[in-house]
Amino acid sequence: MEKLFKLKENGTDVKTEIIAGITTFLAMAYILAVNPSILSAAGMDAGGVFTATAISAAIATFCMAFIANYPVALASGMGLNAFFAYTICIGMGYSYQVALTAILVEGIIFIILSFFRFREALVNKIPSNLKYGITAGIGLFVTIVALIGSGVVVADESTVVALGDFRSAAFVLSLAGLLIIAALQHYKVPGAILLGIIITWILGIFAQLGGWYVPAEGTSLIPSLSFGAVSAPTFFAFDFNFIVSNFASFAFITLTFLYTDIFDTVGTLIGVASKADLLDENGELPNARGALLSDAIGTVVGACLGTSTVTSYVESTVGVAAGGKTGLTAATTAFLFLISIIFAPIFLAIPTFATTPAIVYVGLLMLTSVKNIDFDSDVADSVAAFLAIVIMPLTYSIANGIMFGVIAWVILKILTGKIKDINPIMWVSVVLFAIYIVIKVVS
Repeated sequence: MEKLFKLKENGTDVKTEIIAGITTFLAMAYILAVNPSILSAAGMDAGGVFTATAISAAIATFCMAFIANYPVALASGMGLNAFFAYTICIGMGYSYQVALTAILVEGIIFIILSFFRFREALVNKIPSNLKYGITAGIGLFVTIVALIGSGVVVADESTVVALGDFRSAAFVLSLAGLLIIAALQHYKVPGAILLGIIITWILGIFAQLGGWYVPAEGTSLIPSLSFGAVSAPTFFAFDFNFIVSNFASFAFITLTFLYTDIFDTVGTLIGVASKADLLDENGELPNARGALLSDAIGTVVGACLGTSTVTSYVESTVGVAAGGKTGLTAATTAFLFLISIIFAPIFLAIPTFATTPAIVYVGLLMLTSVKNIDFDSDVADSVAAFLAIVIMPLTYSIANGIMFGVIAWVILKILTGKIKDINPIMWVSVVLFAIYIVIKVVS
């Protein structure tokens, strides 16, 4: 383990890394239930999607562990799967085979870009203040995602968002779990975040038995011990003929997947790396190339197996908060994804409200990056960081936050006569975002 993951060099040990890996898995295991539900709306077999989701997540996360040695887990991305099913397939009327083909092409492009080090340069050349803003913005983003998922925050016609039903078990247990984790962290209890998830889950079981919590029809917080046959994934369900007959439409689909994934991944890696103290003295991420290559491989594998875009997960920060610093954390998470194929009933019994406290607590930890932002030195840095922080949660997109931050930074550098401060990567990023905006407007 020491030779593979350099545990002592990173100030960690096997026990801490394994606990962190389990914690990360529990925080993102919801994708095993959510992804089949979303993609089945596009006509895909839910059982096959479940298997494809688990296997592709395991392969991509193992790649991250052994190629990059980072505590970052990967799986089919939320938002990208919704775009796949509801926009491309249902809204625009294309088959899921076309969508999978676009994801395959996107993944191949990412692999090529990884060899040319474009995405690596993107991670490392974003200004420090903007990096801190991205980290804080992701903290707010994951917080609102978790709170909405557990019903603490709900949509409202008059105020856009509002407080959920504070009488519900999910509402109360979500907030109770947060307090439990905070208290355990105060007393420096090992594995505090993991314990918080488990304790909240157990409290939920009691709430169900007492009739306070009523699970959705066909589900239960008490895991079933009956393990059915595992459905095989849909292999190589591609439609290459569509590329020839409808190239313009295919290009739009592919570019949309590509833009969103590339900047989601960059934001996630920056956020996780900064909280795990993985950035070097220059604020750069060593071996970013390996991390981004792992992400690209995961996307290609996921498309071949039959699932939506595989990407780095912001929930990895939960494992980092639990002490994870190396690829052993990722390897543990990957192993659990494989095991989940057999023990799916147990893993899928963990409710959203049990993982919400962990994610919200991590949001708090990531938000502390705000204190590292120098709001007085340069107006471009301060405005760009601020936009990244607020746009991410308010538009429900990491990529949007990065886009607004980068564009504002470049424009303000030009307006304030500091054009020489703009490095080539930032110029390229602005051009890419401009192309993306034009495509969205035209479409």
